[in-house]
Amino acid sequence: QVQLVESGGGLVQAGGSLRLSCAASGSIVSINAMGWYRQAPGKQRELVAVISSPGMTNYADSVKGRFTISRDNAKNTVYLQMNSLKPEDTAVYYCNADVSGYYTRNAHWGQGTQVTVFS
Repeated sequence: QVQLVESGGGLVQAGGSLRLSCAASGSIVSINAMGWYRQAPGKQRELVAVISSPGMTNYADSVKGRFTISRDNAKNTVYLQMNSLKPEDTAVYYCNADVSGYYTRNAHWGQGTQVTVFS
């Protein structure tokens, strides 16, 4: 079994910053891509940012220049630094990891962490 535990969400004023963390644990041989998604009320879940094992990154256009994804492979942890937050960034943020075990490879999700940005 693989568990992803997120932390760092909260309530912040527009223009502020938050840092999300997601730590993976369990039956892990290696972690391929890791990413952050978000889902606002009444909307579909969307990709925010993704980072490959070597560190290549990709961002949604709406967060480019404001958010930075990074990872610590030794800790099986991915981070999302969110700066210049806007009310439209309000959503539940979910961590995703593409995990290889000894015999399987599966995508896993965290439980989600709420980010609320008020103006």
